[in-house]
Amino acid sequence: MNKPVVLIAEELSPATVEALGPDFEIRQADGSDRTQLLSAIADVDAILVRSATKVDAEAIAAAPKLKVIARAGVGLDNVDIKAATQAGVMVVNAPTSNIISAAELTVGHIVSLARRIPAANASLKGGAWKRAAYTGVELFEKTAGIIGLGRIGALVAARLQGFGMDVVAYDPYVTSARAQQMGVRLLDLDELLATSDFITIHMPKTPETVGMLGTEAFAKMKDSAYVVNVARGGLVDEAALYTALKEGTIAGAGIDVFVSEPSTDLPFFEFENVTVTPHLGASTDEAQEKAGVSVAKSVRLALNGELVPDAVNVAGGVIDESVRPGIPLIEKLGRIFTALTEDSLTALDIEVAGEIASLDVKALELAALKGVFTDVVSEQVSYVNAPVLAEQRGVTARLITTADSPEYRNLLTLKGALSDGTQLSVAGTLTGPKQIEKLVGINGYELEIPIAEHLIVLVYPDRPGVIGSLGTAFGTHGINIAAMQVARKEEGGPALAVLAVDSALPAGVLDEVRASIGATVAREANLAD
Repeated sequence: MNKPVVLIAEELSPATVEALGPDFEIRQADGSDRTQLLSAIADVDAILVRSATKVDAEAIAAAPKLKVIARAGVGLDNVDIKAATQAGVMVVNAPTSNIISAAELTVGHIVSLARRIPAANASLKGGAWKRAAYTGVELFEKTAGIIGLGRIGALVAARLQGFGMDVVAYDPYVTSARAQQMGVRLLDLDELLATSDFITIHMPKTPETVGMLGTEAFAKMKDSAYVVNVARGGLVDEAALYTALKEGTIAGAGIDVFVSEPSTDLPFFEFENVTVTPHLGASTDEAQEKAGVSVAKSVRLALNGELVPDAVNVAGGVIDESVRPGIPLIEKLGRIFTALTEDSLTALDIEVAGEIASLDVKALELAALKGVFTDVVSEQVSYVNAPVLAEQRGVTARLITTADSPEYRNLLTLKGALSDGTQLSVAGTLTGPKQIEKLVGINGYELEIPIAEHLIVLVYPDRPGVIGSLGTAFGTHGINIAAMQVARKEEGGPALAVLAVDSALPAGVLDEVRASIGATVAREANLAD
């Protein structure tokens, strides 16, 4: 078998290739060379990039086999997420790879501002010995104000507490109890601006946060306050910052990120009380290695057909270990469901019952939709575009959870409404220490049979001799029956038979079987990839 092809379009750490392992064909290309990129991406299954490679709609369209775009870093400005989602391509990044590096750089800017290290360094290297000119301030017992107490903000708080600083924070999404656990006092934004000696911002870039530290914010600060931004360019209004520094409204600033990058000659660069760095938040050997290894692991999961919890265009969330085994099961149930449909689907309920119902089971909804559409549409179906396909086809999907599961520890059921007014349901569970996938219900018929690659479902008038007729019919054509179960709702009523066979049926065999037993339903579900 040909190995999946992974294109590395920018220089990544050797550990990245090592993390991919031997199961992939690794190719190299210069992603910044547009012509080379469009040629190289044509037959690849995954592409790994940093920030120089633009993976836009044109590039995605040029890669019909593409399943995953991996950005070895945090930002995704160079990836067209909407186009990727429409094409069923998973987009992954490494959101936590640089958090320690970014937190440490933040502290570095704060220490540099407090002790005027960059200016003193430049002065001394220029031949001047000016001790008195570079008197600084201690961090001990000063107030550090952190705007945004997420992962990086929390790391900064812990590090500044080590200097003996009083740490306060503004974050409308963090509870007082959580802040108290971190030894941080929550304040409203105006109070934080008015009382802090050092202010560092760690917010996402949104329309609401762009320019968050601008003219009005600077006016509320102490004239001895310092401002640091290592998060996103534009959170600090650059024009307002220049004015505040020129007029002495604040004491100084440390800036690592800019509205437009690269930036080498912004007006506020002229001030000695400003430290600037060229977007170095993730520029450490450790962060680069973590980013590469992280996305390499995500690529492995994606190309193995597994759900990647932190994919940016998959609403999956972190998958609990108790939920994870249900993902391939419910995807198979979705394919069985589709095999049994006589008409188009209009609505689908994904029911999760039992112990796992109290957990985050959103991933099971995605897997169910992926299974339902896998054998319906011509395009590639993934965890990414399955909800899009449902929306495009007017199929409403609901995830329903309940702790009530009297028969099984956990039970997964798909119930659908079809356009002809009929209803269809299939149910499955996992049993035993080996977590065997079993089909346990079809349209109210109760059964229990291991799910196999080839399943035959028959509904027929219950009468003696049918099972023998089935054995003869399949045996005549060399089809081995591996397992079989028959169920009925009441004596004298229709019977349902599910057979697991070793191979797909040759053309015409199913029609022959249907006719021989007078079946009202005769369907084949082929789950082999």
